[in-house]
Amino acid sequence: MKNRRLLLQIGLVTVIGAFAALIAGSGVTESTTPLQVAYAGSMGSLMDGGVRPAIAKALGAQLQGRAAGSTGLANLIVAGSIRPDVFISVTPEPMRIVLKAAKAQSALPIARTEMVIAYSPHTQYAADLAKAGASGAKPWWQILETPGFRFGRTDPNTDPQGLNVIFVMQLAERYYHQPGLADKILGPQINPQQIFQEPQVMARVQAGQLDASSAYKTQPAALGLPFLSLPPEINLGSASMEKEYQQASVTLNGKTHRPSPLVFYAAVLKDAPQPKLAARFVAWLRGPEARQILARYHYDDPGDAKPLIP
Repeated sequence: MKNRRLLLQIGLVTVIGAFAALIAGSGVTESTTPLQVAYAGSMGSLMDGGVRPAIAKALGAQLQGRAAGSTGLANLIVAGSIRPDVFISVTPEPMRIVLKAAKAQSALPIARTEMVIAYSPHTQYAADLAKAGASGAKPWWQILETPGFRFGRTDPNTDPQGLNVIFVMQLAERYYHQPGLADKILGPQINPQQIFQEPQVMARVQAGQLDASSAYKTQPAALGLPFLSLPPEINLGSASMEKEYQQASVTLNGKTHRPSPLVFYAAVLKDAPQPKLAARFVAWLRGPEARQILARYHYDDPGDAKPLIP
């Protein structure tokens, strides 16, 4: 019995030691202050792999993240269902929901991206997609129109990316002079066979359960997945082409939406549990250390994007 008790004690000490080493390696200490951040689901790799350890060292903060579609998070914040310190959205519209409800005073641009088509290296269409931009090759939109092609996207009601892929396909119709392209690739706006939660889409592409999906450039690049770049006239990544992008529109639940350049905005919430730390974090996101991390994860500089105010 004594030997058994001793073994249990040794095992417990070993587990505690291993856990302490893990915490120490991550930069998190007993004095680390929790920082609750609700952010666009596409930012998962950046926040977990780059931002979390960096702010543990720079700010003494322990990131407690909530990743989901930006519009869905904005609605939860307005309803009081969640109370983060900082909200980070992609595109202005979700952030304006929060600003209009007086949940934040302003929002600052921190980065920019563009829409791409991510695809599985295991799909039977991988070779065609890899050369889709070459002269004489089958164009990407024609490959996606193939019967049985498994395409994934997110819900346009809750996630800006779900709206953005519809905008992209509408703009592609005009750019390539292909009427009906959007319907052939996407089907109805709300298509249950294509729509998944944002964190699930890339996982399904990785697993080969989807042939391809809509994505921000930051997503497949961070996961090592191949992707197709799209012309700036349709990829929503150029601030100078905002007027051209506005030719696309989507009406959902009686409200008409139009695209905006894909800029990420960060705001300190007025009822933030840690307001001072939240303000330091947003300032850090706009500083040189964060800029290096953002670039490493394939986020572009926000350029001439302006702050948002109510």
